[in-house]
Amino acid sequence: MRHNVFLLTLSCSAVLLLLAALLLWAGTRYNLNPWHNVGDVIDEYKQVPIYFNGGIKHTQGRQRASDGYNFGLKYQCVEFVKRFYYTQYQHRMPDTFGNAHDFFQAQLKSGEYNRQRNMYQFRNDGQFAIQTDDLIVFRPWLLNPFGHVAIVSEVTAQDIEIVQQNPGLFASSRERIRLSLTESNKLADTNVLGWLRLPSNMKKP
Repeated sequence: MRHNVFLLTLSCSAVLLLLAALLLWAGTRYNLNPWHNVGDVIDEYKQVPIYFNGGIKHTQGRQRASDGYNFGLKYQCVEFVKRFYYTQYQHRMPDTFGNAHDFFQAQLKSGEYNRQRNMYQFRNDGQFAIQTDDLIVFRPWLLNPFGHVAIVSEVTAQDIEIVQQNPGLFASSRERIRLSLTESNKLADTNVLGWLRLPSNMKKP
């Protein structure tokens, strides 16, 4: 009797784990949000629209500017940041391809020039303060091996606000990240690799 109960419990646990895995898999690839359709405008930053993408791994073709410049896959995080810089600053990245984590070049020191993106790069190490309109880069994680990028929309003495596209099915397009309590200019979120800044936004000494 105990043996049968054990087998039944084990079988039920296996089924529940399988269902959870299937739901997680579907949730990263399809739109399970009943309140938004893929392509809905859910926010804007400086009049640049932010679109809903559904599952974070969902894609539906490539988005380009009228002159052919490649923004990236609809409606991924990369597509928004490149479209923002192109629209607001007429900025074109020399390398128009790559996943989010590819924007951050690990071999560069803080303040060095990132040639692929035509931007200056800073590590999240406390050496330099982050600014509004910087491009922030997050490391890959279990459910997202591509990493994530967003735009810094506000900086205060305690935290920053980022604005983002494709954060997930039910996540907000706006998120706040606290500054470290012990290290000045460093963000407390250890998933932040660093940030990139337009040459025109570099502060003159």
